[in-house]
Amino acid sequence: MNTIMRKSVLGIAGLAFAGGVVAGPATADAAPVEAVKPVAVTVQADKPDKAKLIPHGVQGEQSRIELNDEQTANVKAIIAATKKSGMDERAAVVAIATSLQESKLENLGHLGERNDHDSQGLFQQRPSSGWGTVEQITDPEYSTMAFLKGLKQVDGWQDMPLTVAAQTVQVSAYPDHYAQWEQQAADLVAEHWNN
Repeated sequence: MNTIMRKSVLGIAGLAFAGGVVAGPATADAAPVEAVKPVAVTVQADKPDKAKLIPHGVQGEQSRIELNDEQTANVKAIIAATKKSGMDERAAVVAIATSLQESKLENLGHLGERNDHDSQGLFQQRPSSGWGTVEQITDPEYSTMAFLKGLKQVDGWQDMPLTVAAQTVQVSAYPDHYAQWEQQAADLVAEHWNN
């Protein structure tokens, strides 16, 4: 190949290369290059397993109430006491559902003539039944720990329907009423367990 021919071929190849760099792909069916958009990734703290919170499924019609700041603080106090006692999320569900039934998560003092005997606090525990003093059972941590101590003594409570476990501890005149709060209690534990 002579020198003039070689320079011509190299010149044409150089122009083609330069044109490709400046103009983009030379093929007609090549798709234009689009900007890559970042994808947002949300990383959540481990949430409690819903199957663990309600292992038997909810029983019957479910009730739900809106909570104010005091009631939400009591939910958090019940969860903190449950963790402190070394018990799991299911124990917190049982405790919160029980408190929802007994006091709507309000730390009730003596209600006068409307009082059920001498029942007080989140769990409507009675000093005359050995739950503790009025000061103790109106302390959310103490009353929760007392409830959980009773729950620990129930053989197989983890495998029982919520209403059976709660009733075994509380000995209520209305044992089936605890079940109606199971879904809201599970939702509250799922929301606040890792806070």
